[in-house]
Amino acid sequence: MKSFLISITAFLLFTMPAGAQNKKGKIKTGSTKPSTVAEAVATFGEGCFWHTEIVFQSLEGVRDAVSGYAGGTTKRPNYEEVSEGKTGHAEAVNVYYDPSIISFATLVKAFFASHDPTQLNGQGNDRGTQYRSIAFYRSAEEKNIIDNEVKKIKDSKKYSGIIVTEIKPFTKFFTAEEFHQEYISHHPENPYVRNVSIRDYQEFRLNFKEGKFKS
Repeated sequence: MKSFLISITAFLLFTMPAGAQNKKGKIKTGSTKPSTVAEAVATFGEGCFWHTEIVFQSLEGVRDAVSGYAGGTTKRPNYEEVSEGKTGHAEAVNVYYDPSIISFATLVKAFFASHDPTQLNGQGNDRGTQYRSIAFYRSAEEKNIIDNEVKKIKDSKKYSGIIVTEIKPFTKFFTAEEFHQEYISHHPENPYVRNVSIRDYQEFRLNFKEGKFKS
């Protein structure tokens, strides 16, 4: 579904009013400037990385979320290969954050609050292993935090289905093509952005109480 909507984006941007093309609303973009603090990095995949990007960039303490590919086996994957399920990678984001402001535990809570971890190999109409739910850890402590959050969700009986989120050690992250970075901010009138990404993001902001949002 998303690949088809990408193909019509150029037409929509060409035909819409000029002002609409630059409309960015309240979506928070990341900063590419070097950090002035000791940053940490966390990596998550929860469906389309356009959505995942704006979820984490909305949180206080997160400087940037970069779209890319993780969890696969091939070297230097590209979007077309990942979309065809040939590389084993998931669409994911690297989240660059200040641990003195926001903790890894809060990021994990945001991860589980912003998608359905019981959907196997997909989110909504986006289907395929590249859209699977996956959380990466860089230490035993981070793995424990993820495992504990999964247990809390199971104990809460929030979902009737089982949680299928993969929990994997981090190995390698490949930054996605520039076209995908800050895609929602650059293409607010894309039908997928309007009807899927923004809707899901607004629901997340409404319901997530464990972290602080940027003003």
